[in-house]
Amino acid sequence: MAWFNASPTDLNGLIRAGIAHLWFVTLHPFEDGNGRLARAITDMALSQDERQPLRFFSLSAQILREREGYYNILERTQRGGMDVTGWLAWFLAQVTASATAAEKTVGDTLAKARFWLRHQATDLNERQRKVLNRMLDAGLDGFKGGINTRKYMSLTKTSRSTAYRELSELVEKACLKPTGKGGRSSGYEIVMT
Repeated sequence: MAWFNASPTDLNGLIRAGIAHLWFVTLHPFEDGNGRLARAITDMALSQDERQPLRFFSLSAQILREREGYYNILERTQRGGMDVTGWLAWFLAQVTASATAAEKTVGDTLAKARFWLRHQATDLNERQRKVLNRMLDAGLDGFKGGINTRKYMSLTKTSRSTAYRELSELVEKACLKPTGKGGRSSGYEIVMT
């Protein structure tokens, strides 16, 4: 902790955060909670580097997503004479991945908000809103081939004729557009523009 508090100001903040994390989990000072505390120290170091009280990406979540790689690189670093180069390369890649994931989340949220702003006066029933929200939450790649009558029936527990009619209404109201495939594989995707 003394090193963390007295670390030189000319040390790159990302490098400082990575080294602080590594040192804390390597020292392992407590019986339980070292990983959580290491992530908290890392988040604090990143906030100090950005000179912001609030951060818009979570390195903790990224480390948890890449848990297996995390433990592998920790073990290699700790058993490899403490050369931190490999660890820092991995750590910096996770910072990039975390920021990218946050950017995507913000972009998806803004796109969803813009969609509903455009359709705030559009008359939709509860089932239609539910399906549109599920599609927006899943993102552009979330519904492979878009929504179709069968998927609509499954999500809304309606009959085939009701599903077909409500999908047609969503196309008329410019909420959905056909994917271009006709026949039995007809599908629809969200109109985002």
